[in-house]
Amino acid sequence: MADAATLARPGTATGTAPFFSCRDVHAYYGESYIVQGVSFEVMEGEVIALLGRNGAGKTSTLRTIARTDTPQMRSGEIWLGGTALHKTNAVGAAQAGLQLVPEDRRIIAGLTVEENLKLAQIAEPIGWPIEKVYERFPRLAERRRQEAVTMSGGEQQMLAVARALCRELKLLLLDEPYEGLAPVIVQEIERCVAEIKAAGITTIMVEQNAIAALHLADRAIIMDMGEIVYTGTAADVLADKALREEYLAV
Repeated sequence: MADAATLARPGTATGTAPFFSCRDVHAYYGESYIVQGVSFEVMEGEVIALLGRNGAGKTSTLRTIARTDTPQMRSGEIWLGGTALHKTNAVGAAQAGLQLVPEDRRIIAGLTVEENLKLAQIAEPIGWPIEKVYERFPRLAERRRQEAVTMSGGEQQMLAVARALCRELKLLLLDEPYEGLAPVIVQEIERCVAEIKAAGITTIMVEQNAIAALHLADRAIIMDMGEIVYTGTAADVLADKALREEYLAV
């Protein structure tokens, strides 16, 4: 297992200047202190697995980064390239190139697959052309005229990710992409995330299925009680059974 110094140190990538960074971020739900001094950096093109037990603060950290209304960020800095996300709101963060795919997917009822994708491109800046999305996700191409909410959970998850790619995308945040899916469908979503990684899209993924996430990620950040307690390579976490048992119960 990693030593205490490693466990206490906030995550910092090595090499050139970070593409994205959180600096001493503190956020609250009302008076509940849920994100407690979170600091980490991400290099361009990296896939980060943000892990921890239920209630560790992972989703709250993603929502804070995305500048959603809750939780409320009270101090700290969030930078995407040269853009100070901590000085903007969710709309400003999206315009800066950040896209959050939430756990509930938020597929729009009454619209087809293609209409959901087109709606994502109703305003500038846009990202991948829809035909490119279909090339990457042929299952969506097959269902382009199907009402999106009638698809399987796995297909809806693909659509939620594809919709994010339809916007200009610098940083993708995935919240529990495997949640509630059958193992065979999880494999399809894994391939979807692998495609995103192959495209060089910088990604932070929160996932309770830690082993699956670690197999796709470059690095892992582990949270506990609202704080970062470990950062290291995904391979190191996979190899450290004691660490996984203590913080991930796997």
